[in-house]
Amino acid sequence: MDDADLSRDAFLGGRLQIWQPRKGYRAGVDPVILAASVPAKSGQSVLELGCGVGVATLCLGKRVPDLVLTAVELQPDYADLARRNCAAAGVSVDVVTADLTRLPATLRQRQFDHVIANPPYYRRDKSTAASNAGREIALGEGTALTEWVAVAVRRVIAGGYVTFIQRADRLPEVISLMVAGLGSLEVLPLIPRRGREAQLVLVRGRKGGRAAFRLADSLMMHDGLVHDGDRDDYTALMREVLRDGAPLLF
Repeated sequence: MDDADLSRDAFLGGRLQIWQPRKGYRAGVDPVILAASVPAKSGQSVLELGCGVGVATLCLGKRVPDLVLTAVELQPDYADLARRNCAAAGVSVDVVTADLTRLPATLRQRQFDHVIANPPYYRRDKSTAASNAGREIALGEGTALTEWVAVAVRRVIAGGYVTFIQRADRLPEVISLMVAGLGSLEVLPLIPRRGREAQLVLVRGRKGGRAAFRLADSLMMHDGLVHDGDRDDYTALMREVLRDGAPLLF
């Protein structure tokens, strides 16, 4: 992509400057929230499936030092932007251009302490495809959620964690898929503002975990009942997560 077709956008209060397409899939707060929720520790390894331009992996790398980071992205243009963003941020990430269902042998031979993903939200048998090809691949479920979970389970070590962010209405599907290979499932609903239903959920499972299912207290993202103007109305916790790179551990 030519630079004229890109924008450079600030994440984590400007600590990250991310190149992404002006048209097509553009990262918002979802990958930042995903990264904040990962209970990774220095020295551990992390694999992101479907990294886009690299926002989640880079946010995690900025929060937790000395991680061994690997990211897989299907679309070559987005993978190239992820590499460019990693280099600019000074965060070492092995970005692999590949279909997650056909990973190269070098990845199939490895397992990771954490596997994270922000899979496409929309089943295209129940929704309308986006006109932009890059946006459609990112948002429309070309690869079934079944495959995303199965690959994550295979690539995580025993005792390791898989963390996904997904639409709330797909939570039953996510749980039914994860429970086949993971235990100690935990769910954090994300509520847009008081009086609204959850739009997104964070779901985490542990390979070999035996703890009972846990539904965490909901996280409110915005103050007030309605958005009352062009201003930042995130809650104090969400501002810390989105601006300061604070953890969102549940």
